Amino acid sequence: MHILPTLSTLFIVISAIFMAIGIAKVKNGQVEAHRKMMMLAALSALIFFVIYASRTVFIGNTAFGGPDALVPYYTVFLIFHIILATTGGILGGVQVYLGLKEKLARHRKIAPWASTIWFATAITGVMVYVLLYVLYPGGETTSLIKAILQG
Repeated sequence: MHILPTLSTLFIVISAIFMAIGIAKVKNGQVEAHRKMMMLAALSALIFFVIYASRTVFIGNTAFGGPDALVPYYTVFLIFHIILATTGGILGGVQVYLGLKEKLARHRKIAPWASTIWFATAITGVMVYVLLYVLYPGGETTSLIKAILQG
C-alpha cells in the first residue's frame, strides 16, 4: 500500500470537508465556528503539504504507470492540478491572514475564488491519486535528494 500518498490525499480531502463546513457556518452567521473550521482546513492542508514535500524530497514522486497513449493527457491534467494547488495554497494563506487580521471586506471578496480553486484542487488531487495508485500501477520514483546527488 502507498501509505504516504494515501495519507496526504486523505488530508487534502479533510481540508476540503472542513472548508465546506466552514462556508456553511459563516452563511448561517456562525462566525466563530467558521473561523475554527477554516483553521482546521488550513491545518489539514498544511499537514498535506508537509507529507507531500517530505515524500518528494526523500522518496520521490511516482511517475504515471498507465498506458503510454495516456501520458500526454495525464501530464496536461497534472500541470493543471499543480497550477490549481499552487494558486489555491497561496489564496488560502492570504485568506487565513486576512481573516485573522479582520480585513473582512477583502476576505469576503477573495473567498469565492479561493474556495472554488481549493475544491477543484482537492478533486483533481484525488483524481491524480486514483490515476497513480488505483487505476494503474505506479511508475518509477526518484527522490529529489538522489536526483541532485546523481546529477
